[in-house]
Amino acid sequence: MKIRDIIRRFSVRQLFRLSGLLFRHPWYIIPTLRATKKTMIICDSLFGKAHHKNGKANAFRHALWNVLICQKTFIHSKNEEKSIVWTQKITDLHEKLAPNEAIAEAMDLHNNRLGRLYFKSLNSASEEETVAFLKEKTKSANLVKDIKEIKEFHDDLVYLSDENN
Repeated sequence: MKIRDIIRRFSVRQLFRLSGLLFRHPWYIIPTLRATKKTMIICDSLFGKAHHKNGKANAFRHALWNVLICQKTFIHSKNEEKSIVWTQKITDLHEKLAPNEAIAEAMDLHNNRLGRLYFKSLNSASEEETVAFLKEKTKSANLVKDIKEIKEFHDDLVYLSDENN
């Protein structure tokens, strides 16, 4: 789907919210877009289309996306906490703007949070080191069936389906 098609689906309120966020932090726009593009390239290479489903590949993608946004914005901010806050704002907004079932949204938010947490130990890691770390974390990801279960796995990635992993 093209960016303009996505933007056309937004309400005026959603566009205003996104514009306000980007206007307040214009120096993070390019690093965020680069991190997003890199995430998709890596996940397409590793998992094909499986990362668009609700399996382990999707958990990996969300964690990677958050780590990469943090890493790339950290280059500009020189402040871990600012990078983490920005990444949370942009990825939480994405979850609100992209309609999803409640459990899938909860899974995505959980895995996003873990990506930001992992960033603290991957701050200066190379792309290869980051991917290897997250591949290892993905091996121990937990299958969940309801939102309450997600909270049980505070420090582990979660996924909803074993299909196409």
